[in-house]
Amino acid sequence: MNTRSDTTTLILCGGRGTRAYPHTVELPKPLLDVDGTPVLAHVMEIYASQDFGRFVLAAGYRADLIGEFVDASERHRDAVVVDTGVDTDKAERILRCRDHLSETFFVTYGDGLGAVDLSELLAFHDSHPGCATVTVVPLPSQYGTVHFESSGRVHSFTEKPVLADHWINAGFFVMDQPVFDHWVGADLERDILPALARVGELFAYRHHGFWRSMDTYQDSMDLTELARESKEIGAALPWIRSGTREYS
Repeated sequence: MNTRSDTTTLILCGGRGTRAYPHTVELPKPLLDVDGTPVLAHVMEIYASQDFGRFVLAAGYRADLIGEFVDASERHRDAVVVDTGVDTDKAERILRCRDHLSETFFVTYGDGLGAVDLSELLAFHDSHPGCATVTVVPLPSQYGTVHFESSGRVHSFTEKPVLADHWINAGFFVMDQPVFDHWVGADLERDILPALARVGELFAYRHHGFWRSMDTYQDSMDLTELARESKEIGAALPWIRSGTREYS
């Protein structure tokens, strides 16, 4: 059984963040602000607030700034920063950090925020025979849907619904060291995860709570608005689970 004290969290924060251009010309996307704080700090707090405080940061583009962020942090000063290369794919970044990881470890993206119950996720991972678990969430549609009768008469609209029958990769992975026995390819989503699925080693943990990926600068502004709305009513940030230590 895994415990909080010995579980490492690897955060992928080495990409260029091209979809957030031009705000990522000199700044790596994980350091873009959400309500005045880098999104990377928010990601780390999701784990630290649930007592998973050992971090390895797989840096790349502007790795020097990721290092400066850690050096300036009072809360996460002892996080390990590994420069995994500027143009390295995510799977290779994980592989290059292997020696810094615990026997069972978390992997997450440096720009995804979710109120995931990490103890429950870890318990689910321990309950199945696979060496990897991926957290999945219902697909949030970017389009509104039109509802109409067989005659064609429209009766209602739904603005950007959640498609409950379709699930997407939300990150928040758990892996065991034997996962590297199946590590073939450089792309996490196109090579590694499908290969793990083919040999029956990948299981899906379903998360129904808050989740949002900060893919664009507009996403960072939307998340900032959510954070400010929560503060106005004295509530925890929507990606921090109730009952855990809140980030300030």
